Amino acid sequence: MSIDWAALGQVFGVSLAVTVGFVGVFTLGILGTSRKAQEAGPDTTSTTPGASATAGAALGPARVGAYACFALCAAAVAYGINLIVA
Repeated sequence: MSIDWAALGQVFGVSLAVTVGFVGVFTLGILGTSRKAQEAGPDTTSTTPGASATAGAALGPARVGAYACFALCAAAVAYGINLIVA
């Protein structure tokens, strides 16, 4: 029995890169959904009529980006399941 060390190293390298990338994208998604609490700050009890609407509008791109990150993670998981089942 002989081991193809080059192929084993290649599989290890690709697996490591994909795992780090997957965790990074998921972390960006979590960070994007948690921006509201960080950016709102201690002044969340403001009685200014437009204060919450302005904060919500500023968080829109972060929230959309977070959902895109989660969708990318879901697509990667679905692709992996497809590879295993097929």
